[in-house]
Amino acid sequence: MTKSEANNLQNKMITVKEANTKALLKDYVKFPFELYKDNDYWVPPIISEELETFDKKKNPAFTNADANFYLAYKDGKIAGRIATIINWDEVNNQGKKKVRFGWFDVIDDIDVTKVLLEKVYEFGNQNNLEYVEGPMGFSNLDKVGLLTFGFDEMSTMVTWYNHPYYVEHFEKLGYVIEKTYNESKFPFENVKPEFFLKVNDIVLKRYQLKALNFTSTKEVMPHVDKMFDLFNASYEKLSSFVAITDIQKEYFKKKYISFINPEYIKFVEDKDHNIVAFSIVMPSFSEALRETKGKLFPFGFLKILKARKHSKDMLFYLIGVQPEYQSKGVTAIIFNEYYKTFTEKGIKMCYRTPELADNVNIANLWKHFDPVIHKKRSTYRKSL
Repeated sequence: MTKSEANNLQNKMITVKEANTKALLKDYVKFPFELYKDNDYWVPPIISEELETFDKKKNPAFTNADANFYLAYKDGKIAGRIATIINWDEVNNQGKKKVRFGWFDVIDDIDVTKVLLEKVYEFGNQNNLEYVEGPMGFSNLDKVGLLTFGFDEMSTMVTWYNHPYYVEHFEKLGYVIEKTYNESKFPFENVKPEFFLKVNDIVLKRYQLKALNFTSTKEVMPHVDKMFDLFNASYEKLSSFVAITDIQKEYFKKKYISFINPEYIKFVEDKDHNIVAFSIVMPSFSEALRETKGKLFPFGFLKILKARKHSKDMLFYLIGVQPEYQSKGVTAIIFNEYYKTFTEKGIKMCYRTPELADNVNIANLWKHFDPVIHKKRSTYRKSL
């Protein structure tokens, strides 16, 4: 038997089914639990939350995006999954003829990867698109990138984990790296207030600014729409950025803001009460999520609440500054407020979510804290 014949025979054992029922979507969400059951670094999602993400009636991402979800089977067992996604704002408003893929997981069998990616190609070709890029979600607030370095580092609730062989599959299939993201960490003891305290005082006076701190979610909510507007303004020049819509703002407000500790949300406003900068930090939920095994009940919710209250590891989730205030030292105000809060809470470690490796401005924000890049990830591209 020739190598080609052997491959054809093997492919015949692989089938793909669209996950278009509640039962199949649940299989889709739960497949990684089996794939990573013996892995010490994978962090599971909450199953009910993940199912809501894929619910076209609940997730407003579907107002400007189309997506399909597929499961691959080998010898009758689930062997992989993939989501095919088109963000129509990206296609129509930015002129990027791109089909995305995300939520990709697979056993170490490149033929399964091939079969799954064929679904992406089909979706792209049906819509006259020109190239594939992934893994990535619907928007910039979703997870992004294939892990390429740091496989022995704990994952987070806002990133995907994957086995090293994923990278080999994409390279063998002719994909090239499109974007690279770095994740860094530093101990809180590296933060020396002398680096920002003087700048903080100068910037507050020079620009007539004021730091806003919160003790309840009710205090935060009136500012959230302005925060998302600022988020869009801060990142609109990045080539990979797709703006958050008004419908998505409402969804994220209800789903996430009430869950985040109000004391970890910081705003800076000007004399006219316009928000000029913001930052959101979250406690690390990684260990708590591993203990929940994807379920909030009966005891998972308590583990999450315990981490929310007592975690000594912080994840810098979002930071944004109005373009006209960038490079004017406004972040010194934010760092000064976090320094006071973190000192009071006894925080030990700080982690950064994925940042574009070529975003020099954002990297410079952290340089005085001597961060160490402990993980890298990339999106991969291929022409159709």
